[in-house]
Amino acid sequence: MYPQNLAPIPELYVSYESATKLKQEAADLISHDLTPRQICDLELLMNGGFNPLKGFLSEADYISVVDNMRLADGTLWPMPITLDVSETFAEGIEIGQDIALRDQEGVILGTMTVTDRWTPDKAHEAEKVFGANDQAHPAVNYLHNVAGKAYLGGPVTGIQQPVHYDFRGRRDTPNELRAYFRKLGWRKVVAFQTRNPLHRAHQELTFRAAKESQANLLIHPVVGMTKPGDVDHFTRVRCYEAVLDKYPQSTTTMSLLNLAMRMAGPREAVWHGLIRKNHGCTHFIVGRDHAGPGKNSKGEDFYGPYDAQDLFREHQEEIGIEMVDFKHMVFVQERAQYEPMDEIADKDDVTILNISGTELRRRLSEGLDIPEWFSFPEVVAELRKTRPPRSQQGFTVFFTGFSGSGKSTIANALMVKLMEMGGRPVTLLDGDIVRKNLSSELGFSKEHRDLNIRRIGYVASEITKNGGIAICAPIAPYATTRRAVREDIEQFGAFIEVHVATSIEECERRDRKGLYKLAREGKIKEFTGISDPYDVPEDPELRVETENVDVDNCAHQVILKLESLGLIAAD
Repeated sequence: MYPQNLAPIPELYVSYESATKLKQEAADLISHDLTPRQICDLELLMNGGFNPLKGFLSEADYISVVDNMRLADGTLWPMPITLDVSETFAEGIEIGQDIALRDQEGVILGTMTVTDRWTPDKAHEAEKVFGANDQAHPAVNYLHNVAGKAYLGGPVTGIQQPVHYDFRGRRDTPNELRAYFRKLGWRKVVAFQTRNPLHRAHQELTFRAAKESQANLLIHPVVGMTKPGDVDHFTRVRCYEAVLDKYPQSTTTMSLLNLAMRMAGPREAVWHGLIRKNHGCTHFIVGRDHAGPGKNSKGEDFYGPYDAQDLFREHQEEIGIEMVDFKHMVFVQERAQYEPMDEIADKDDVTILNISGTELRRRLSEGLDIPEWFSFPEVVAELRKTRPPRSQQGFTVFFTGFSGSGKSTIANALMVKLMEMGGRPVTLLDGDIVRKNLSSELGFSKEHRDLNIRRIGYVASEITKNGGIAICAPIAPYATTRRAVREDIEQFGAFIEVHVATSIEECERRDRKGLYKLAREGKIKEFTGISDPYDVPEDPELRVETENVDVDNCAHQVILKLESLGLIAAD
């Protein structure tokens, strides 16, 4: 008999023959196209990573998990795994009906028998699961602004795994990992959860954890969805591969986990423990502020630094996996080694060095030195490829203001000045140019204007991602749409909002195109500033006044701002 942690666990996949038959029958079923987060959840449901779940939670299980961290039958499970859909889709589904679950290319991954359909109290879910209904928390923001309004629950039948074209040799199901551990004779395995690149402190920490537990080490990074702003998983996996040879090969392995993190701190730690137990691990390293999302809207941490460890310890026996405390490792200069902060007896007599994540990002963005005691040269080289200094990154300058405020004129002047400097391609996405080439079929309703701005944002994000400069000059009257565009672009580079603060009276006095006259006569409906609102930017990177100021001066103010942000540097 195998030890319990190495015996095979149940999966939700059917046999190859049944899957072939189900695929044909599924052609007649109503289909739901899964979101990236739902694909992550479905994969771990089907392969046993979310064992004992047999599908998306029923309403009774959901209520019990939200309120008590337990399924309705009393089993410990801290995270609601739900299939969120639009109200329209939910209304078209009957209880007991089978639906096909497809990826974004339309490939069928499984089917689900819908046993439950309900509208959740999302504010209550946020409060209980994340500790606060505060949209500064990425998962709470997702819950309210991205996830569907209705939830469906029911058992899932697995047909095939989602396809991953990247790092295929590094992706293992729970049963594949258990088989690997059996083959190598690994009885004790300590898992290390990470969503960040590994630096020297992490290496020291994982060495110590394995040594203290007398266990083998599984580096188990998350490559599904992490926190917005995190280093992309392609870069991270290259960083992990660069340092793997620093570990003893006979006692260390790495596998990738396609998990959509919720950044739920204490509950997330318990969830991660259950997932690692399913993958055959006996020990799990729980970090300081494990899976914390950072600051809330008042600027305070969402969770206390040791809340996750406390909750894990409380449920450790039931989880069935032993916690290894994450020590805060710092570099002691005199001894040229990493030591746990709370074990340094002579703190006052030695030099303690540490670099925070914020400081590391600053050094990368400004091209400053990153010392070898902090990180491995191979890791720094990978990070520098993805995060070159700011003066070599793409960025977007986004002008907003009333029609006739001077946005296009200043944008044109800025484009010429940036082209004169050279070094990066510059693209102007002016309102009129975009309307002609990208959005010729759109009208001027709120919905259409939003769509027009989102298109501009998409093109600007692609330009920024590829190292170019995008200059946008639409009216962009709505703050929520501008925020969404900012989020799209800031994944790839800087977003500089410039409010061209010309008064409506001055714009109407200029009225170069005669539009204000037509709007006053009621011949143009929904005209910004006359019959439709304009949300004045509260906190733009720059506000420029154009009355009695020449265009050259306005464009120069933008150049000075770009210099102060490090986006333009001296040669």
